[in-house]
Amino acid sequence: MLVEMSDSDLVTRIAAGHGEAEGEVCRRMAPRIRLYGLRHLRSTSAADDLVQQVLLTVIEALRAGRLRESDKLAPFVLGTCRMTVLDLHRRGNRQEQLLSEFGGMLVPSPPSQPGFDTELLARCVQSLKERERSVVVMTFYDDQTAADAAESLGISEANLRVIRHRAIKQLRACMGAAA
Repeated sequence: MLVEMSDSDLVTRIAAGHGEAEGEVCRRMAPRIRLYGLRHLRSTSAADDLVQQVLLTVIEALRAGRLRESDKLAPFVLGTCRMTVLDLHRRGNRQEQLLSEFGGMLVPSPPSQPGFDTELLARCVQSLKERERSVVVMTFYDDQTAADAAESLGISEANLRVIRHRAIKQLRACMGAAA
């Protein structure tokens, strides 16, 4: 029964609060809006978004009774499409302008690294006992897990972690004393 109604009758029913009429307007206008979006936005996802935006705007306007001439529904929808697409283009252009103008400021600067004396570290590592040096090299330089390093050295993982902890403590002391 709603399929046979004119656009003017649908507009009147929507203003009176009939939800079925809103569904019929959406069914009739969505394909037209999508075609407009495909032609002017050249993207299926953007065209689908346009359908949603325009239908929301149109339904809200019809509920509020802002369409003065109820027989002009199709031109109203087309005008809403046109204004929405213009707004999307304007917003995109503005974003591009802002990015080109201020984009360099948005890139975070790399965090400053404290000065690091690699020669001193090498001397400190060389001052470690052979087993401690092997644990440090295997776990930090070779990037082995505690389980793999422990298996290679023939010790338990717990023992490896204790050796590594003590070696790091000695390295900190050596680096701090020389600084």
